[in-house]
Parts: sequence; C-alpha cells; structure tokens
Amino acid sequence: MLKIERLSVFYGGIHALRGVKLEVSDGKIVTLIGANGAGKSTMLNSIVGLVKSSDGVIEWNGENIIGRGTKDIVSMGLVLVPEGRRVFPNLSVDENLCLGAYFRKDKAGIKRDRERCLSLFPRLKERLRQSAGTLSGGEQQMLAVARGLMSDPKLLMLDEPSLGLAPIVSKTIFDVIHEINRNGATVLLIEQNARAALKIADYAYVLETGVVTMHGEGHALLTDDNVRKAYLGEQDEVSPPTANRDEGYGYSYTHGK
Repeated sequence: MLKIERLSVFYGGIHALRGVKLEVSDGKIVTLIGANGAGKSTMLNSIVGLVKSSDGVIEWNGENIIGRGTKDIVSMGLVLVPEGRRVFPNLSVDENLCLGAYFRKDKAGIKRDRERCLSLFPRLKERLRQSAGTLSGGEQQMLAVARGLMSDPKLLMLDEPSLGLAPIVSKTIFDVIHEINRNGATVLLIEQNARAALKIADYAYVLETGVVTMHGEGHALLTDDNVRKAYLGEQDEVSPPTANRDEGYGYSYTHGK
C-alpha cells in the first residue's frame, strides 16, 4: 500500500504541494482530480523520486521511499506512465516495449507480459516494427501504457492518459485501465476527464492549489454538487452537501493548513 503523509514540495518560491495526505490501497483504482496547476503531476513525480520533497513521508508497504533513487523505486514496482506519452520516437514499437522491461530478468514473465500487452492493444501488434514516432497520438498513448505494463508494476501511475485523444480512443484507454486493475494491478490515476476517472475509481481525491480539499469514494464524488460544478460542468440538481456528510455518504471535506 502507498501512504503519503504531510507531503510538501516547493518549486523555487512556489509551494506546489502543501502537507498532502493520500492513501492507495492494494488492488484499488484511486484517482486524483483537479485543475491545471493544482499539483497533480508534482505528486506523481514526487512518488517516483523525480521531484524532491521538502517535508513529509511517502511509504510503500511500510518503507519510507523519500530519498531513494528513481531506479530503486521503479525496481520496487512503482511505475509512472508520464503525461505526454514520451515514447522513444526513433525506436520501433517492439523496442519501446522491451525497454519497459529493462530492469527485469525473468524471460518467461517478460514474454508473457509482452503477449498480454499486445492482446490489450491489438493495434500495436500490427505496428511492432514501425517507428514509435510515426504512430498516431492514440497509438503512442497505448504504447506508453503498454511500456509501463512491461515493468510488471505493483502500482501503475498514469498521468493524463486520455489527454488530447479522440473519445473512442479514450474509451479504449479507460477500458484497459479497468482490465489492468481486474488482473491485480493497483492504479493511481491523474485524469483531466474527471467524469471518466470517477466512474472507474474506487476512491478519489480533489487537489486544489496543492491541498487536498475533498476525498471519498469515486461514485460519491461523481454525484457531489461541488465536484460536478467545478470539474464536470454541471449545475445543481440536488441540495449542496453539508460539512457533516462525510460519515455514511462516502466522502469528506478537508481543509488545508
């Protein structure tokens, strides 16, 4: 299980994360929603050691991983699929997949996971020898997710996987995320399509200017008035929640420092 306590991160004079608390239980899909600049990507980059924190604890199965190198963190099973796909454009699809398994030694497992990725994304199977840079945006996102899966992640973190994709391709990505989770992977998802993310999430957090302001079960936040107005573009249809509705209604409000 991933457990984050009091996480604070600065970018120069900007306080990007302010004492954030978050948990991701084994086998669950947890999503983090919020506006651009809220600190969502900073959170994921902090978990994998790409961004240094100024305070707090990031525990993975009871071990504080703050200060560990990214290579060590990835070898522990925490894998990030970054925003913007970031495939290796001059390498083939197959070579990109192989690089996802760079730290692995189990040849039988690598072969099994490669076949699994190609069954999840049949379009990639048709393009194995094609340079990744010549793929469409949707195909590159499929490749980025598949490359992450080749690392055999215990926690797969996805940063805006549907950004800029056509609706039908986005649906494919979300179907695969759900299937990945059904097969045992734990997922931490950042997603600008809040509706789609909340529909598949077991639990969700709302991040605003570096502070978690709400958290609860995905379906509960999906029907919350404040979330619907801010992130789903919908108007009130039922009375707004009160501050005491965290018990029994699946969500709660959190005030920052």
